[in-house]
This record gives sequence, C-alpha cells and structure tokens, in this order.
Amino acid sequence: MTFFDSRWVERPDYVSADDRGLPLGFRAGTAAAGIKGDGAVDLGLLVCDAEEIVSAARYTSSGVLAAPVIVSRDETIPNGLQVVVANSGNANAATGPEGLAAARAMQQAAAQAVRVEPGTVAVASTGVIGVPLPLAGLEAGIGAAAGVLRPSGDEAFAAAIMTTDAFEKRASLEVQLPSGTVRLCAQAKGAGMIEPAFATMLCFVQTDAALEPETADLLLSVCVKRSFDRISVDGQLSTNDTVILICSGRSGVRVEPETEDELCFGQALDALLRMLGILIVRDGEGSKRIGRVIVRGGDGESVERCARAVANSPLVKTALHGADPNWGRIAQAVGAAMQGTAPLALDIAIEGITVCAGGVAVPHDEEALRSAAEGLEIEYEIGLPGAGAETEVLFSDLSHEYVTINAEYTT
Repeated sequence: MTFFDSRWVERPDYVSADDRGLPLGFRAGTAAAGIKGDGAVDLGLLVCDAEEIVSAARYTSSGVLAAPVIVSRDETIPNGLQVVVANSGNANAATGPEGLAAARAMQQAAAQAVRVEPGTVAVASTGVIGVPLPLAGLEAGIGAAAGVLRPSGDEAFAAAIMTTDAFEKRASLEVQLPSGTVRLCAQAKGAGMIEPAFATMLCFVQTDAALEPETADLLLSVCVKRSFDRISVDGQLSTNDTVILICSGRSGVRVEPETEDELCFGQALDALLRMLGILIVRDGEGSKRIGRVIVRGGDGESVERCARAVANSPLVKTALHGADPNWGRIAQAVGAAMQGTAPLALDIAIEGITVCAGGVAVPHDEEALRSAAEGLEIEYEIGLPGAGAETEVLFSDLSHEYVTINAEYTT
C-alpha cells in the first residue's frame, strides 16, 4: 500500500506502510443508522480493549461548537478515552439542548454496548449543520456496530465517517523503534470547510505503543500544529473538528519521555498526520492541484498573515487549478495582507524559479515556468524583508466542481 507519496512529507526509514488492520488492542465496527437516507454506512464505532489506556485529543476553536465536541471536550476523561462513536451525514451543530441530549445519548448507547463508563467515550459527528440528529436510528446502529467489532475494521470505519470525500484517508504503519516494533494507524475524513486551526475534519489515531499521558498530549499537540493546522481548502473554520489519539500499550514497547523512542515515535506520528493533511487538501472537493506556500522573513505574525492570504485567495487558487503561473496574483495577495508597508521588497519564486525580487519583476524562463505550473504539487516561496520567521500552508485549488458540490450540498 502506497501512502507517503508527497514530496512534502519525509517518511522516516524505520516506518513502513502495511495493510494489517488496527494495532493490538483495537477493534472497529460500522452500521447504517439511516442518517444519509440511502442505506449507506454512516456510523462507526472504535473500541480499545486494553487495560491501561492513554489518550489525547484536540478540538475545533470555533465559536459555534457542535454538540459532540462539547460533550467530548467537557464530559469525558481526556487521557482515558477508550471508545469513539462517530456518525457522518449530520454534524449535530446549532441544534441546541436537543443536540446536546442526542450527543449524550450516543455516548451512553456506546458505553452500554461495549460495557465501559460514559466518560471514556468520545462522540464525533460530521455533515449538515442545523438539522436534528435522528437518534432512534443511531442507537440501533450503535448496537449493530458493536456486534461486528473486529481488528480489521479500520477500512470500514474510515468509509463510515466520509461525507463529500472522494476517497478514503487511512493509514496502517509499522514503526521500528529502538526498543521494539509498534503499530500506528489512523482514519481521517475531510474535503471542504477546511482552514488552519484546523478543518471540518475528523481524525482518529491508534497505536499499540505505551505512552505517558503527558507524552501523548505533547506529541499530538506538536504534530497537529505541523499538519492539520497547516492546511486550507476554502478558509472556512468548522464546528466539528476532532483529533483523538488512543494508545493501548499492547505491544509491550514503552515510549519513555526524552528518549530516542519518543523522538522516533514523534517523527512517525508527524509524518502520518502531515500526509493525512495533504490527502485532505488533495481531495478538496474537486481539487486538481495542491500548493504549498512558504513565507520567510518578517516576523511570526506577518509571515502567517501572508501565507494564509495566498492560500485562501480565490485568484491564486483558480490560477493553480488552471496551471496559470500568474505570479501577479500572489503579489496582490501578499500586498493586501501587508497594507501600509509600501514599497515592499517582496521576493517570489514558483517551483524554484524566481519571478520577483525586491518587489520588482525579474527575467525568467517563461516556458519552464509554464511547464512547472502543470504539476500536481506546486510550491510557492515568498520572501519578506527581515529574517528569522518562517511558516507554510498547504492548500487546494478552486475548481468548478467545488462550486457545484457546495451549491447543491443540501439540495
């Protein structure tokens, strides 16, 4: 199985992709709960059966939080999650007290189905906002999913959480640490309403390595900042973003803090989440090409502002889609982000070809630039006056299909 296929993700030599299902101590099951209305599988249940479980989680920063995010964030044991119940087709967001009651009912139903405490069950939902959750079908679906839990259920689980996704985003990895071999798996979804901090996305990560709670929380935090916080499809912050890491410890390999094991495990997790982030951008509801904008110079605030301005510019994104190396659109986006700084000594390079230096166009091989712009991964480098700061954003193009999908999303 090919997974690490982007030049922007470096696969550590000790990490290999396989397709052997979930790590030791995990099972997953799915069911059709009637949310999507066409009989499609729309509910997934993930269970960790280990005795000493450690978890960590991150959630959206939106001011409009979906009910499952509120329940998972505020009414669970953050470092003791052992079950995830997730549905697609309905976000259970902007649904008021009834939505909170539905999320708690999902949590309770899952807890009863696998005989755990409700506080160890995280709830996640994705789909249309503002529509009541059909709870009766969900409760029956949870029972059905619990009846088909299996170690090889990761593929079905990944499919159950998809909405407008064109393809699955799933990985099963073997990681050879200095102290022994562990497994690292993940299932994610996301294609639209994607913006750093972080996306309308769900991501569930499992490992049979044993981690301390502080180590799991630290590594997840750092890796999310380098992956899902760095992607954008349309600049829209979601109500439902959730990332959960669960560690079963069943491999018998313990990742101690401040050791080579921790460094290697962190690098493997980083590569995994960065590649999943790129797959989300690559999906991008009709995306054809993806871009990576790197901004150097200035200060932390200015490079971040410029990177996001370029990544979210409709002009830049449509040019990317059409393989049009119109760097003037990049200059415009940066200028809009840096108002009051004229004359801005701006540098721009596309795929290593310098087109602007010190704010002035420079001669370049236009045919080579045009050819470079036809690739599927396009890199933009921007230099601002000053030194010391640097950031990146990975983003999709803007296609005709994106407009179609979102113009007809609820109709």
